[in-house]
Amino acid sequence: MATIKRILVTGGAGFLGSHMCERLVAEGHDVICLDNFFTSQKSNVVHLLGKPNFELVRHDVTLPIFLEVDEIYHLACPAAPGHYQFNPIKTIKTSILGSMNMLGMAKRCGAKILLASTSEIYGDPEVHPQPESYRGSVNPIGPRSCYDEGKRVAETLFMDYFRMNKVNIRIVRIFNTYGPRMHPYDGRVVSNFIRQALTNQDITIFGDGQQTRSFCYRDDLVEGIVRLMNCPDRFVGPCNIGNPGEFTIRELAELVIELTGTKAKLVERPLPVDDPTRRRPDITLAKKELDWQPTITLREGLIKTIDWFKSIDIGQYRPPTPNFS
Repeated sequence: MATIKRILVTGGAGFLGSHMCERLVAEGHDVICLDNFFTSQKSNVVHLLGKPNFELVRHDVTLPIFLEVDEIYHLACPAAPGHYQFNPIKTIKTSILGSMNMLGMAKRCGAKILLASTSEIYGDPEVHPQPESYRGSVNPIGPRSCYDEGKRVAETLFMDYFRMNKVNIRIVRIFNTYGPRMHPYDGRVVSNFIRQALTNQDITIFGDGQQTRSFCYRDDLVEGIVRLMNCPDRFVGPCNIGNPGEFTIRELAELVIELTGTKAKLVERPLPVDDPTRRRPDITLAKKELDWQPTITLREGLIKTIDWFKSIDIGQYRPPTPNFS
């Protein structure tokens, strides 16, 4: 019989967090979802509220909280540039103070804890594709650094708690992810393109659209994260989880236009400061240690995501920040 665990998911009402909660609840675990609802919404988890093994707590992870748990999925942090740049000081506090609070809880409870880190710790990479051994090329004083450097410090904290206090940690570096329940106004390229296409607005690409990204469907990503959490303690990461398929932003835009049948046109805008030119994970380690690799193609995942966007009333969603686009 499987062991039922009490599991805390920070940022649990967000895009990825809600899917993580859904999976863990379905597995029979006692799940506590903690969120301050800055970039997430209760509608993501409303279907779980009646479950006896699900609890929703409105709380800001930068403030201490005392809970008794067996595992912590620490996912809390704005992840879209428009959101994390809206209040950069709060963003870096979320990464640093939030991680310290959760690591303190893990130490006190003897809990296993996973950090949702990011491919952004590689910055604008000089090595391609990016293996976990690459230390990155990050501008520490740029407009994106509140997120990039915040996550790098969070990784440092996790490793120091592991080395000094024997806390059982995992670190996952998440590459671009998409799927149903993305906030329509999160400012990410997939949600931007789909929202613009479905409303027949011009589709905005930054620069000439030749910069590349790798897009991982949310189900593949959640599976990889769960495998990392449950893998033998000898492997703590960091571990890249993402789809090694590499596409230009222009290719993505053209695929969204094809799949939606929109009459929208492509419009170029200036490239943001420190925007990475290439991004693709080396997932050799995930294959070896977790027996994981993505299974859902970009076309297949986009069809599912577009269908979800068609099913919602976008008018019921408000942009979390003024600079969402």
